[in-house]
Amino acid sequence: MADDEGGPDMVSFRELARRLVSEGVVERITHQRISQLHRNDPSFPAVVQIGRSNAVDYRMARPYFAGRQSRQGERTDLKGKPKVEE
Repeated sequence: MADDEGGPDMVSFRELARRLVSEGVVERITHQRISQLHRNDPSFPAVVQIGRSNAVDYRMARPYFAGRQSRQGERTDLKGKPKVEE
């Protein structure tokens, strides 16, 4: 947990996934999905590498996930392709 002065609460992606689910921020999420969001979403909170693990400040990540629109099951591979007219 963060110290009394409001310092960062750095957590691994695995711990972040566990906390987000246990606090009810998201219904379910894996650390793999968090890693994917980190790679692909420019608005993802700042990440620090500690050894071979990535860590993020939980106080910054929680609002990101709370405000994020889930698109489960949406086919993003078909978006943007124009329809062929014959």
